[in-house]
Amino acid sequence: MTTQTSPHRKAARTYGLFFLLAFLSYGAGSGITASMGGDLTAIADAKSTFTIGILLMAIVHTFVNIGLATVMLPILKPFNKTVTYGYFAAAITATTVAVIGAIFMALLVPLSDVTTDTETLAMLLNKGSFYAYQISMTIWELGGLMFVYVLGKSNLVPRLFPIWGAFGYLVFMTGTTAEMFGYPIGVMLSAPGGLFEVSLSLWLIFKGFNPSIKS
Repeated sequence: MTTQTSPHRKAARTYGLFFLLAFLSYGAGSGITASMGGDLTAIADAKSTFTIGILLMAIVHTFVNIGLATVMLPILKPFNKTVTYGYFAAAITATTVAVIGAIFMALLVPLSDVTTDTETLAMLLNKGSFYAYQISMTIWELGGLMFVYVLGKSNLVPRLFPIWGAFGYLVFMTGTTAEMFGYPIGVMLSAPGGLFEVSLSLWLIFKGFNPSIKS
């Protein structure tokens, strides 16, 4: 019994920790960069802080986001191989687009040293980062819907989590899509999905997967 459940237990804890780290690293990084509002003067005065925010978004978040999808891949595959690979592909794609958005933000650092004719380029970089984020999150939510579908089929966790996750991702997808059309409601609609991710992470860290499920 211990031998059968050990791999699941380790995977559950790893996934939960990575999920929390992904949530916190991108949230902290985007909070740091957003606090400067894309203003070149503010960025020039706090380059180190701004760069830390970029690193959290582009390096730490990328590592744990790809890591969590990789950890879950062999566990979910037996329950629906096609949808599981769809989730994995969506996670990689969303992470890649998020990195592109972070690169747009990173380009504001050298631009902040230029003293003339920078406003238009700064605006374009900020807009590029904005749209990359919204597209990344929309792809992540599509992948999330695939994830919770297989999670529900697997009975690896209580039924509440897949239902909550599906609702949260659908609501958040509405918000990110609306943001791209100029309706600033994305942050407000991110709460159900964010709470689901944090709650699922904590459950997996402390409770793990259903021990009756075999490898």
